[in-house]
Amino acid sequence: MMHADTIAYFSMEIGLEPDIPTYSGGLGMLAGDTVRSAADAGLPMVAVSLAHRKGYFRQRLDPHGQQTEEHQHWPVESRLAAVDARVRIEIEHRPVTLRAWRYDVVGCGGAVVPVFLLDASLEDNDPADRGLTDLLYGGDSRYRLCQETILGIGGVRLLRALGYSSIRRFHMNEGHASLLVVELGHELAQQNGGLITDAVVTRVKPMCTFTTHTPVPSGHDQFPLDLVARVITGYGRAFDERAQRFCLDRVLNMTYLALDNSRYVNGVAKRHGEISRHMFAQYKVDSITNGVHAATWAAPPIAALFDRHIGAWRQDNASLRYALGIPKMELWAAHELAKQQLLDAVRGRTGVALAESAFTVGFARRATAYKRADLLFHDLARLRRVHASAGPFQVLLAGKAHPHDESGKELIRRLFGVIRALEGEVRVVYLEDYDMALARLMVAGCDLWLNTPQPPLEASGTSGMKAAVNGVPQLSVLDGWWLEGCIEGVTGWAIGADNHAAGAEDGASDAQSLYSKLEMVVLPMYYRDQDRYIEVMRHAIALNGSFFNTERMVDQYVRKAYFA
Repeated sequence: MMHADTIAYFSMEIGLEPDIPTYSGGLGMLAGDTVRSAADAGLPMVAVSLAHRKGYFRQRLDPHGQQTEEHQHWPVESRLAAVDARVRIEIEHRPVTLRAWRYDVVGCGGAVVPVFLLDASLEDNDPADRGLTDLLYGGDSRYRLCQETILGIGGVRLLRALGYSSIRRFHMNEGHASLLVVELGHELAQQNGGLITDAVVTRVKPMCTFTTHTPVPSGHDQFPLDLVARVITGYGRAFDERAQRFCLDRVLNMTYLALDNSRYVNGVAKRHGEISRHMFAQYKVDSITNGVHAATWAAPPIAALFDRHIGAWRQDNASLRYALGIPKMELWAAHELAKQQLLDAVRGRTGVALAESAFTVGFARRATAYKRADLLFHDLARLRRVHASAGPFQVLLAGKAHPHDESGKELIRRLFGVIRALEGEVRVVYLEDYDMALARLMVAGCDLWLNTPQPPLEASGTSGMKAAVNGVPQLSVLDGWWLEGCIEGVTGWAIGADNHAAGAEDGASDAQSLYSKLEMVVLPMYYRDQDRYIEVMRHAIALNGSFFNTERMVDQYVRKAYFA
């Protein structure tokens, strides 16, 4: 039954299950967690993405850290339910027929949010078009624009074909979906002689919500107007004239298309909201800080602990504040079990047997320059001294570099060089093919979560939130969500200072702060004051886990964006 207050959530990627490779990283994980919490809340929502038959990519690393990519073929037909509806769009003057596959996200109370994954792999289509929904973030600019046409324009048409005739809000999770505003304008224009007038545009805006996720320029898709004119051919001359008027610099910026046509716009943390207001000064940009789906990311031993002591935590994430009452040794025992599961997985994947008794530091992010995965290794001599004086530690690293990000690939190669340089002294393992399953193990099984982005480029970050749900404290640069979540020595620790200009320096200062915190605070507490370390673990759950979750986040979207 279709609901008049339905929220349509559009995202280029979405993390549904570990073996459904329709995600690449944080954006997709956030989308999946958002939909899961919407289902928990019984929110009338429907989600739209692409099928990505060949996934993002499977990462392979040789002994020198050279990354190669393999397709992730997966059995779409056996994992998802077929949808009968077919819709047609036009790309480069060719008709392209789209079908969809359905995945139902079932909430803790039994409510369902359907996710529809668009698929162009049909015999009706030109062979060149059948692969347009195959690769997540693959191909060139033309391929990306074709995919965004399918998501935005094809996604709206699919929902209409499925009977979603009255949708309250269209939520664009990043600018990839912003062509949906063009289709909404086209729908309204049919009532007005076919022309997308200013009056039509004014009517589109109240229907749309837009979340921007990054201050990094490469995160905002832009397409030359001549490419747009070649690819988007289904609307006729009126669209071309409107596009020329909108694209004053002859470039279609998908972020600005969404900004111009949304009644509510938000960044994904308080600081990111501030930065976005500077970036897009002519727009009103609010902030809703990201979260994670607590029940998805709590490791089985931790979830069982919560079940014993905080009965309603799945339905009421705020009740995780009662983690302060969990007996300390029970929390420690649950963490040790999660750690053992992680180390068993590491041994199974790599053959490396890490020490259960050694302090284990985890770092897993997309391998790209601004996330600074190498900051911990800025001064190897200092790192060795910390290891020798404060207590032994071992490091687990993971993360994929985008296939076109050569500097990210070079970063991985440098890290492999560091691993060789530290061999026999500090144990460092780089785990290949980071995915949702490995993430679940790492955020629960490490003793400390490390995050070292170059400020102010971390919009939010969610990996440390997942760690916090599991009682794993974070040591992080004060950027993104950690500006809100860090209570020094209580929920974790900060690297460096809260400094807007920090991005201008070379990282040496942050590296020295990182070493000092490890040597003088974190390692001594872990090895010589376990009771206090467990207290930090409990506060990570009670203060961060209870707030930085998608239950709270979705509730804020409901009040600020969906039903305001």
